[in-house]
Amino acid sequence: QVQLVESGGGLVQAGGSLRLSCVASGRILSINNMGWYRQAPGKQRELVTTITKDGSTNYADSVKGRFTISRDNAKNTVYLQMNSLKPEDTAVYYCNAGILQFGTYVYVEVWGQGTLVTVSL
Repeated sequence: QVQLVESGGGLVQAGGSLRLSCVASGRILSINNMGWYRQAPGKQRELVTTITKDGSTNYADSVKGRFTISRDNAKNTVYLQMNSLKPEDTAVYYCNAGILQFGTYVYVEVWGQGTLVTVSL
């Protein structure tokens, strides 16, 4: 089975930085778009940023200029560098990817289990 595992969450003070990582593992033939979503307490899950296989990126307005997504295709890994963090960035951050497995012909959307980011005043 294919899975995504996030790491790097934690507690940080406002203005600080964190770097999240997400590694895809399993019988992977190809990974299409990868991205990060987040869900704050009592709110719906929202898009943070995405990156295509060739490196084109897209960001939510709320994180533009502060967050940077990148990926290492050789390592099946996507990163999220978060700078100038604000209390409103507090959420569970989820990794997402479109993955084609060996022996299949359709990309399947896969989610990680999430990692908690807490930003204190």
